[in-house]
Amino acid sequence: MARVREVGTLWIGGALSWMEQLCLKSFVDQGQKITLFSYEDIPNVPDGVIRRDGREIIDTDDFIKYEQKNSFALFADWFRLHMIHQNPGMIWVDTDVYCHRPMDYDSDYVFGFELPGDKRVNNAVLGLPADSEILAQMLAFTSDRTSIAPFLPRGKRRDMQARADAGDPVHITQQPWGVWGPLMVTHYVHALGLQDHVQPLNAFYPLTFRDRTKFLRRADLAAGLITDETTALHLWASNKRQLGNIHSGLPPKGSYLDMLVRKHDIAPHLAPIKGRGVAVFDGALADDVDLHDVHTVADISGGAKGLCLALHHKFDCDVHLVNVDKRGAFGDEDADWIAPYITFLTDNDVDPARIKVIRQAEALRPVDVVLNLAGFGDRHRVKPLGFLLDGLLHADSRLFMDIRKGSGAFPFLRDYGENIVLSTHDHDGKPVSRIRLTPVVKAVPQSNAAAWSAIAQKLAGSNGWYLDGPEGHSFLYAPQSADTLVVTFDNLDITMTKRDDRRPWGYDLITSQGWSMLGVLAGGWTWYRDPWVCAQFDRLQSEGFFKQFKRVVFYGASMGGYAACAFSPAAPGCDVVAISPQSTVDKAVVPWETRYKVVWNRDFTGPYGDAAEVSKAARQVSLIYDPYEPLDAQHAARFTQDNVQRLRAPLLGHRLGSSLNQMGILKPIILGALDGTLTSADYYQLLRKRRDFPRYQRELFNRAVACGHKDLARSLGAYILHRNPNAGVRKRLREMG
Repeated sequence: MARVREVGTLWIGGALSWMEQLCLKSFVDQGQKITLFSYEDIPNVPDGVIRRDGREIIDTDDFIKYEQKNSFALFADWFRLHMIHQNPGMIWVDTDVYCHRPMDYDSDYVFGFELPGDKRVNNAVLGLPADSEILAQMLAFTSDRTSIAPFLPRGKRRDMQARADAGDPVHITQQPWGVWGPLMVTHYVHALGLQDHVQPLNAFYPLTFRDRTKFLRRADLAAGLITDETTALHLWASNKRQLGNIHSGLPPKGSYLDMLVRKHDIAPHLAPIKGRGVAVFDGALADDVDLHDVHTVADISGGAKGLCLALHHKFDCDVHLVNVDKRGAFGDEDADWIAPYITFLTDNDVDPARIKVIRQAEALRPVDVVLNLAGFGDRHRVKPLGFLLDGLLHADSRLFMDIRKGSGAFPFLRDYGENIVLSTHDHDGKPVSRIRLTPVVKAVPQSNAAAWSAIAQKLAGSNGWYLDGPEGHSFLYAPQSADTLVVTFDNLDITMTKRDDRRPWGYDLITSQGWSMLGVLAGGWTWYRDPWVCAQFDRLQSEGFFKQFKRVVFYGASMGGYAACAFSPAAPGCDVVAISPQSTVDKAVVPWETRYKVVWNRDFTGPYGDAAEVSKAARQVSLIYDPYEPLDAQHAARFTQDNVQRLRAPLLGHRLGSSLNQMGILKPIILGALDGTLTSADYYQLLRKRRDFPRYQRELFNRAVACGHKDLARSLGAYILHRNPNAGVRKRLREMG
């Protein structure tokens, strides 16, 4: 009867990529017991893999690397020896070793030649008797981190000895790659005459290092080299560099790797390869998006499909592809990159309905993340970028772009925001910096301000009025009846450039009810913190403006939600409806608020300052917010007055208004809140619609998984898929196995 073997491995470095998931799951699927050691939590380990703390083997925080390649392979070379010594019979496998068929070797010596010629022995697969002489000698050798290996070239040894004699020995982290790995194993195998125990090339390395890229090509090329002797198949993690640079971190379609992930039901797009040693690939930039919520990402150059895919699957966001040429011009025909980009996304489980091609300048809308890799400021002139950024950025947007030295892009971007350099690389002999930009408040163009003045005066009519103030702030009063006045807070830039009708938020909704409207607009992301705005509310209160109405309601969302609460003392006894509001952005009061850097230097003191405090003058303050959005929940918690009504919208995010709108319940909620008829019971009855809302379902499912309730997640996933074809849930269930 064949001997049942257990294998073990180690992972350092956060979440697994699909390659590690594939290799781990292959052992589980073949019925071979596999243990994964780690020193931290790993969020996406396949089911069936045994988890153990690496400190059981080596209790340390000193994770030594081969510094020249920024690789933890050095620590793994050391760890595997101690794992084998402490776990007799366990076979070490690297996390890029795939179980082609179970290893049932009777001998405790399990290693193989990696090149023709019966010389070099690799340690990607390594089994040794726990009490063997070879293991004892290698443990002794690795106990000295400045030892000079006898198997290094003579000249190298001579130089190292000279440094040691001078009192500056070469630490192991600075020594050649593999000195505690294949070089060491090969040396001791031959020194101790263990060649007869070494498995032939076909056992583990039928595709040698030179042949490794055949795993990325037509599947039959690799399959033709694998024999009946093959058990644990080394896939060569060095392939990650080509996978990341050329294939967006995913296995090429039709390749041997693609065949394997399909066989084991691995979803590569949920765990793309993000880096290899010092190399960082586009998809890794998703980890540099310092936003809690991303609703839409836009690519304007076609050079970031890997990052776009990663963002979609991380945030469940929509994708906009801006169809412009290298001059920034919209054309009658789609750019050459549009069609293959869409194919790439849909091939990787992006619903086509979530992809929108922007073919006209008028269709540009603010998005949360703008991608411009290998585009304007690098491969193309930077000047056309301005028009696009004017249409795509809002106060909380993030821009990722490449900047070639000498392009003039850094000076060009000064008016748009502050940037940090994430990495640098060379292209065609010139340095290219990859940056992330956070916008700053820009003044509203004079042309927009002038156009708005004309529109506002027309909307006000002969019985209303319009006031124009500094920084683009303005007040528009459009009277209807003396029954209800709705005071809204909006952004002039959005009104003039993002809405086809160029009306303040809610104008048609409010006036169609016969209500009067006072629209307060900011000329950018100012949080209305201008003395002129405060002075107007003081004047309106002193003149008795608000007292002429039976009911006054202040309404706003996010920045506008803050203002609705903050300026409510001007109309004591009013009602306030605020969606995802900030209580203040005063860093002395809310040091935990990391968003909205653009307004940190504003003064949030005074009678209209701290919204959580001053809104006590209102009759009722209705807060609609997501309690699982940490910063929004902390702001809501600061509203402690008895007049606060909390209407929770779990798992719908900061911009929950768009989700409520997609569910078809935003209008009845807002109308009910504005006319005073909305009760908590009514609200939560309407919110039951979220049960069939794909975003909510995905968030609820993901939260169950994140909390470790995998059985509950599977039951929930089955329930969701029975009700609708939720692609996000289906993908995660497939990943869980």
